[in-house]
Amino acid sequence: MFSSLNALAPDPILGLIALANKDLNANKIDLGVGVYKNESGATPIMTAVKTAEHNCAEKELTKAYIGPAGPVAFNSGIRELIFGAQHSALQAERVRTVLTPGGCGALRVGAEFLKRCSENATVWVSDPTWANHLPLLSNAGLQLAEYPYYEAGRAGVKFDEMMSALHNVGRGDIVLLHGCCHNPCGADLSEEQWRELTALAAKNGFLPFIDLAYQGFGRGLDEDAYGIRYMAEHLPELLVASSCSKNFGLYRERVGSLSVLGDNPVQSDAALTHVNNVVRGNYSMPPSHGGAIVGEILADSALRQQWQRELTDMRDRINQLRVLLVDKLAAQNVDRDFSFIAQQHGMFSFLGLSVAQVDQLREQFSIYMVGSSRINIAGINQANIDYLALSIAAVLAS
Repeated sequence: MFSSLNALAPDPILGLIALANKDLNANKIDLGVGVYKNESGATPIMTAVKTAEHNCAEKELTKAYIGPAGPVAFNSGIRELIFGAQHSALQAERVRTVLTPGGCGALRVGAEFLKRCSENATVWVSDPTWANHLPLLSNAGLQLAEYPYYEAGRAGVKFDEMMSALHNVGRGDIVLLHGCCHNPCGADLSEEQWRELTALAAKNGFLPFIDLAYQGFGRGLDEDAYGIRYMAEHLPELLVASSCSKNFGLYRERVGSLSVLGDNPVQSDAALTHVNNVVRGNYSMPPSHGGAIVGEILADSALRQQWQRELTDMRDRINQLRVLLVDKLAAQNVDRDFSFIAQQHGMFSFLGLSVAQVDQLREQFSIYMVGSSRINIAGINQANIDYLALSIAAVLAS
């Protein structure tokens, strides 16, 4: 049976990592892989996470299954983190949340749940979007379509074109949105644009499915959840896939959540039975360890404050690097305006370089990024930023 299979092409990000690891150039810079890095180029374990992990190990008395939905402490804590403890949707008991294996698990469980809700549903995704959105959704049997989002020339959101495309999307279809820190372009919707989009969703009846992978990495924990909270206040139904990989640094623990907002508690309870049934038929039960850590942090006021301070430091560092990179490129007198980088949020931005220029940066200067010229801002540090700016300027001048 296996003899009929041909090997698939390697994942471009994983291939880039392998190339960078083999490069012996002391000046090499890896801006491809999408994980947070500190000034030393490491992806550290947060102090709050270490403490919570120790506490959980001391408290844990069994390794029995935790059930398809995951631990109550995690689900209640993450639900309040996303929506806000006093949100009207929570007060009305309209939201149900389950622990999933990472944000990817949340997206896939959400996709299979939506397939049950609307057999012929189409999911509209932004152009561009995170590459893994496509297989996660389409492999669940959902049809995909694109709406315009990012204009490279202006390096901003094509909101009028986006709204024009979504004007014809109606009941039974889904619109996938990035809650904040858009991956891969870094350009986010403004609060006014979220309000306009919410009004269109209410009028046309399409379902927003929001991917919240970077809460706290853009403007702040509450600010980054503005769109979700506004939509939850004004729409009858909503789906949110959340990840704890970035804001808790729990990449390898695979911690995420899927939250379902129904029109009323009865509808939400019914939806939860289907979500749990999807989980049962997929991976049966979620892993406990990472969710227990997050639940411990969110339930302990001292740990939560420590975690928030560490998260603020990470966010501030990224935002400062954005400004510094713009300044360094301007100092090189490049014939291009990169000021948009400082106006965007999260770990990613497009440099707007051609594939040939990206190749030149890799081959001549040992600077690694994906072919679209998307860079991970967190891969920059004080020691390499001058070399990066000089190399980009050299490629632009050649």
